[in-house]
Amino acid sequence: MEWSFDLVAGPYGGTTEGPVWNGEALLFTHIPTSRILRHDPASGETTEYRTNTNRTNGLAFDARGRLYGCCASGRSIVRFEDDGATTTIVDRLTGRRLNTPNDLAIDGAGRVWFTNPWNPPNIDPWETPELGEEQVLRADPQPDGSYSLRRMTTDMTRPNGILVSPDEKTLYVAQSHSEAGRVRDLRAYPILENGELGPYILLHQFGEDYRGPQRGIDGMKFDTDGNIVATAGWSRCGPGPMIYVFDTTGRVLETHPMPQGIDLPTNLCFGGPNMDVLYVTTSPGHLFRVDNPGRRGWLMWPPRGI
Repeated sequence: MEWSFDLVAGPYGGTTEGPVWNGEALLFTHIPTSRILRHDPASGETTEYRTNTNRTNGLAFDARGRLYGCCASGRSIVRFEDDGATTTIVDRLTGRRLNTPNDLAIDGAGRVWFTNPWNPPNIDPWETPELGEEQVLRADPQPDGSYSLRRMTTDMTRPNGILVSPDEKTLYVAQSHSEAGRVRDLRAYPILENGELGPYILLHQFGEDYRGPQRGIDGMKFDTDGNIVATAGWSRCGPGPMIYVFDTTGRVLETHPMPQGIDLPTNLCFGGPNMDVLYVTTSPGHLFRVDNPGRRGWLMWPPRGI
């Protein structure tokens, strides 16, 4: 089935990211201008939803419908309150500032799993890393409303996209180095009953060709069958920029190339009343829409009857 990508907003210049569906409209971030934008599919208009986000990257809703973000330049995980305030959830691990949080996934218990790479383009040039590693971290809510923060992995070097499975038994993480000779893969970590992670299973690995390394997965979401729909690839080498669909064993079910001349898809999200519309963001700052992609999206929130 060939997909048709329709441009519905942008390009804005600079990366758009973090698309999430709120039940009526799509929210997404424009990192360089520190904004969250809102695209209304009914009117076709895209407007400012939030400003001064300090280069927030990934977004996610929790089971109560509260919006969280990876505040890259603020080196923190934040919650965007309904009254316009911004609450810092966590910003330090063992007294040291976070790197540049990239993407996040929130489970039913409200635990915020997030990737914490060091990404200089999303931070001021005088900033320096205080943590010696780039790993998956988790912020756990406490009875007093605070959060405790812990390191969940020790075997990653550039974590990027992240998902918690609908049954909350598996954590999927993309390792996304772009340098030659480094690792670009999709991993599945079992979430143990005690909340720890077991050894990962390698689901897919992106290789290199004579022109250089392929670009691994950036952002990803689930469809209702539990498959992983992900953005990956670039025009420099390999099969090019496209959307991949993986099953939970890592088998590639589908690939859908981006439109001619459009490079570096960054993230995606399903939306619409029936969750059968796919939205895709890009590094140059586009928002594309794919109607009837042949699958429907899974979301923890907002609740809906499917």
